[in-house]
Amino acid sequence: MSLAKASARPLRGVRILVGRARHQASKLSGGLKKLGAEVIEIPFIEIWAPKSYKPLDGALKDISSYDWLILTSVNGVDTLAERMRKLGVKPASLRHLNIAAIGPATRARIEELGLKVAVVPHRYVAESVISNLRRRVKGKNVLLVRAKVARDVIPRELRKAGARVDVVEAYETAAPAASKRRLRSVIANPRLSPDIVCFTSSSTVRNFVQLLRGQECPRHTRLASIGPITSSTLRELGLPVHIQAKEYTIPGLIRAIEERYAKTKADAEE
Repeated sequence: MSLAKASARPLRGVRILVGRARHQASKLSGGLKKLGAEVIEIPFIEIWAPKSYKPLDGALKDISSYDWLILTSVNGVDTLAERMRKLGVKPASLRHLNIAAIGPATRARIEELGLKVAVVPHRYVAESVISNLRRRVKGKNVLLVRAKVARDVIPRELRKAGARVDVVEAYETAAPAASKRRLRSVIANPRLSPDIVCFTSSSTVRNFVQLLRGQECPRHTRLASIGPITSSTLRELGLPVHIQAKEYTIPGLIRAIEERYAKTKADAEE
């Protein structure tokens, strides 16, 4: 292999386990493969419909009463769009809203609906949303669309700031039972065990631990986190954080892994 090709594939020979939901894994997997990584996809998470769409549907039917809409994930946007189609709610009905999105991917999906996003926090975490909105929501009606299990920091802090906040569940997450046997087998096999395991949310961390149920990662395996909240969950569950993205996005996670291995190779050559 030429030096040019080698430098373009800095993750050549690195085996990386991607645990995103199956329908969302391609961006992370594809980016890592372009850098030469060997990617294993075993979903740690799957997306389920909530037990009832009644709260979300009710909010959409009464959307004119809200001043702000907060969306925390692409999954939330997709479910919102699906329910809008089901109920015959046109995007124009939401154009009076100030919309806040956590992260560029969520923003892009909202804009595909023809809606304008007013706020994307500098850091893609709940605390940054609060920092951006605290002085803007007093006396306002806020609709927060999110997963069933999520941190309560946004509604709690915005209510303290004087907002009236309705929280509706758009989807649930669960650990895929079908992944358990394969994950345990891969982790236990020295010829297949990953050099890196990627975590893109706190849910992926919790489900990974649940799927392994006490089985430990090999010593050589490094754990890569998309951001500080995910890293905090890893530490809470007794797992180390070897790599953390500086920008809390999929491209940011890929870049952090690439930089870590570039540094490792540079240190080895000294």
